[in-house]
Amino acid sequence: MDINISNYLRLDVVDMIMVLVSTLILCLFAKHFFWDYVSDYFQKRHDAIAADLKAGADAKAEGESYRQQYEQQLAGAKGEAREIIEAAQKHANEERKEVLAKAREEADMLKAKTKQDMEREKAQAQQAMKQTIVDVAFEAAKAIVKKEMDESKQQAYVDDFIEHAGDDTWQA
Repeated sequence: MDINISNYLRLDVVDMIMVLVSTLILCLFAKHFFWDYVSDYFQKRHDAIAADLKAGADAKAEGESYRQQYEQQLAGAKGEAREIIEAAQKHANEERKEVLAKAREEADMLKAKTKQDMEREKAQAQQAMKQTIVDVAFEAAKAIVKKEMDESKQQAYVDDFIEHAGDDTWQA
């Protein structure tokens, strides 16, 4: 057995024509029996790919629409949050002002009441002091003038003295 590379690489015209004719027959046979199926398959595949591309484009457009809606809602939510914060701050400031005004009012009322209490206590103390002075003066005058005046004159004199005590008309 003689293996020669030139036997494998030889080109023969008859062999080439036979291969060409058999290929042509095979193609015609395939076209006649299978071409419609293959063509339908490729058309369906083309349509499916086109539908997928269209669905992808639609999904992309829908996603973009949702993204824009989300951004608008987010901007609206930020605006609402800002408004809520501003309203809360305004409400807190108003409430603070009301509390301060109420505290000032209560302090003023307490101050006025304290002043009234002090004035009342002062008047009571003055009245008590006047009465004590009257009693002391009466007893002193009674002891001094016991023989010269009667008791009603002494009482009138002391009352007049006490009544005008501290006035500009009173002189010691």
